[in-house]
Amino acid sequence: MVGRLAIVPPRFGDTVVGGSEAVSRETAYGLAARGWDVEVLTTTALDHYRWGNDLPEGREEIRGLPVQRFRMVHHGGRAGMRAQLEMQDGIVPSLDAQITWMSWRFQVPGLYHHLLRHTDRYDAVIFSPYMFWTTTVCMPAVAEKAVVVPCLHDEVYARLDVVRPVLADPASVWFLSEPEHLLAHRLGPVASRHTITGSGVEVPDGYDPEGFIARHGLVRPFLLYAGRREVDKGWNDLVDMFALAVREQALDMDLVTFGVGAVDPPPEIAGRVIDLGFLPDEERDSAFAAATAYAQPSRMESFSRTVMESWLAGTPVLCVAGSEVVAWHCERSGGGRTFANGHELGEALRWALDEPTAAADMAEAGRRYVLDNCTWPVVLDRMEADLRGWI
Repeated sequence: MVGRLAIVPPRFGDTVVGGSEAVSRETAYGLAARGWDVEVLTTTALDHYRWGNDLPEGREEIRGLPVQRFRMVHHGGRAGMRAQLEMQDGIVPSLDAQITWMSWRFQVPGLYHHLLRHTDRYDAVIFSPYMFWTTTVCMPAVAEKAVVVPCLHDEVYARLDVVRPVLADPASVWFLSEPEHLLAHRLGPVASRHTITGSGVEVPDGYDPEGFIARHGLVRPFLLYAGRREVDKGWNDLVDMFALAVREQALDMDLVTFGVGAVDPPPEIAGRVIDLGFLPDEERDSAFAAATAYAQPSRMESFSRTVMESWLAGTPVLCVAGSEVVAWHCERSGGGRTFANGHELGEALRWALDEPTAAADMAEAGRRYVLDNCTWPVVLDRMEADLRGWI
């Protein structure tokens, strides 16, 4: 055993969809495989819309990893809701309102008390992401042993006074990209010990794009989007821009998506937007390989795992202008191009259809970038180097 670690995400499980949750999950499995004694401390929630007690409280084992789940308590209240609505409108609420808001969505008192009682059990406690009760309230209880993987976005939540200790006070902070690191410094104090570990993706053993197309009855080339269908992730904008692109360029193309959240396309392209729901890992990988291009419409990214999965599958990336993190990856790799509106998206899609060799060359540049920088062995080396420097 190298050392004892606790990893604290707000949700945990192989079917949980979300960038920070995926980072926590793969970090836990990866460090455990390298000899660390890893325990996951999390909530009983699966759904990040309702934050309900979906699973039993208590201990279980997932793929050989011990997982301790703690029941959530919900108080709600109008004051917390008012603060949430203010933030959705781009307003930073008062400090009193922020404190109320921290516990508005849910609390996990059992997790907090567990950390207080069993601090000596762990050499380090790794929290992610930055904005939930499991981090904002629980991290300060073990700050001297805490690592925070913030998965930080340029948003109102990152500007809250109650969030500053999450970045300033832990023993170490792990950033997933240089733009995220720079954003943290622009926002305020950062712990003296911090590093850019990046994040990793698994390299699939193979792909079955032709089989994927046949299994799902796809008849046109398609643009792919994977993940949460939410306003903050750019889904609504992507659908609207795709509709304009199809109309302007007369594209014989579909928009295929898998993940969670409502799809709700406009009537004019309802038959061109295909929702595949949740896909198992092998089918997910083949979806990336079968796509003509992958769209990343979110400006709220700290790493963008799906961009890396697309490049590994040999598919070029089209990212929305203004996403600092994805633009950083695209510029470093040469694996993608940007679009600011439906007109530019249409031009990019027309290029991908008409210039398949150039599109394949772009994707290959992205694949080389991922293999050099973003595989789990590379990332776990960085994480272990930091841990060994202070625990």
